Amino acid sequence: MTLLPNSAQARDVAYLLHPATNARKHEKTGPIVMSRGEGIYVYDDAGKRYLEAMAGLWSVAVGFGEPRLVEAATRQLGRLPYYHSFSGKSSEPTIDLAERLITMSPKGLDRVFFTNSGSEANDTVIKLVWFYNNAIGRPEKKKFIARQGGYHGITIASGSLTGLPANHRGFDLPLPQMKHVTCPHHYRYAEAGESEEAFADRLAAELEARIIEEGPETVAAFIGEPLIGAGGVLPPPATYWEKVQAVCRRHDVLVVADEVINGFGRLGTMFACEHYGITPDILVLSKQLTSSYLPLAAVLFSDAIYQGVADGSDKLGTFGHGFTASGHPVATAVAMENLDIIEERGLVAHAAEVGAYMQAKLRPFASHPLVGEVRGVGLIAGVELVADKATKARFEPGRVGPYLYGRGHEHGLVIRAVGDTICFCPPLITTEAQIDEMIAMFSVCLDETAAWVEAGMPA
Repeated sequence: MTLLPNSAQARDVAYLLHPATNARKHEKTGPIVMSRGEGIYVYDDAGKRYLEAMAGLWSVAVGFGEPRLVEAATRQLGRLPYYHSFSGKSSEPTIDLAERLITMSPKGLDRVFFTNSGSEANDTVIKLVWFYNNAIGRPEKKKFIARQGGYHGITIASGSLTGLPANHRGFDLPLPQMKHVTCPHHYRYAEAGESEEAFADRLAAELEARIIEEGPETVAAFIGEPLIGAGGVLPPPATYWEKVQAVCRRHDVLVVADEVINGFGRLGTMFACEHYGITPDILVLSKQLTSSYLPLAAVLFSDAIYQGVADGSDKLGTFGHGFTASGHPVATAVAMENLDIIEERGLVAHAAEVGAYMQAKLRPFASHPLVGEVRGVGLIAGVELVADKATKARFEPGRVGPYLYGRGHEHGLVIRAVGDTICFCPPLITTEAQIDEMIAMFSVCLDETAAWVEAGMPA
């Protein structure tokens, strides 16, 4: 690709370092510069339209260009464009949102702490739990157990919870307090002939053995996405959450549900905890909370944790944690309007209905010669590509999934390749007709990729 001098693409290459990007490759190809969005579509600076089948980064619930969110932000900017939450200060939208989240969330969650992103939220979870255990006289109870394949953020601490090698390599992660157990992906990690329930039994036994090995007095919390998102859209095996929660309760280990991707209707229920029967001690929310129009995340936690933290802050004189924009009033005002839209338009029920339609349309791809598994719940799905369907053998890393991803751009479809799993996560407003449009484009991309593989994957 030739980058025109002084073009947006050339200036991007000259000045930006992009996340999750090969910087040297990017220097040669340049970016796709998006200029506007409307509904489930975005348009680049050349006017080309793309169906955004990933809702941005798993996050734009109400679609792009929703005027009510723009108006909500504008109103709040005119009234109080910024204030902080330090030293007992607050603002009305932030109080309103805290109350609303506690009212609508699973039972047993009583307090909210706001951050700007899911990464910061999970970083806060770690510090909150460490502070809590110090305050109640358990300074040794600091380890977290997460899963291989899980994604919990990208800071030093939350990135250590993440169980993806690409987020550890080169960064000296994970930190030693963060431990990992087997990824709950039945297709990849179940033994021959092992049912989902038997696989869940084995994973629960592994978790319990790991807690005992580490010492229950040292293990503070178990964290997991109800359905793993950025690790490749991995629904848990049947009975998994029931069994791992029982293990955690036996050993006084907190249960942290990371619903940064799952929350606010993605699985066809307001929270994925409802879908899987999870009763968390801590719930982490972001992304669809504001449809990502503004950065905002929330950590919801139990009164028991709050009481310990409050006592600790009294003893030390402060809870010495927070961010300049914690509970930013413009972000919380937008979140309130976003939740109004989700409720008024029945988008959770809509996601359940259209999600079932999407799953039904995707499942037949399991018979395609390039596809090993099709999986998902509601409006989130993954199609895993394999070199051999019988053995589930993988392709050489970094080639086939990215190639299909690139074919998507050529055909006006934004998807995501997690290794060789092609992910779908369209906005909650997506219609059945738009699912058909998405499926038709994906089918062309998949067939073109199969032809490229058959031709020997030429460079």
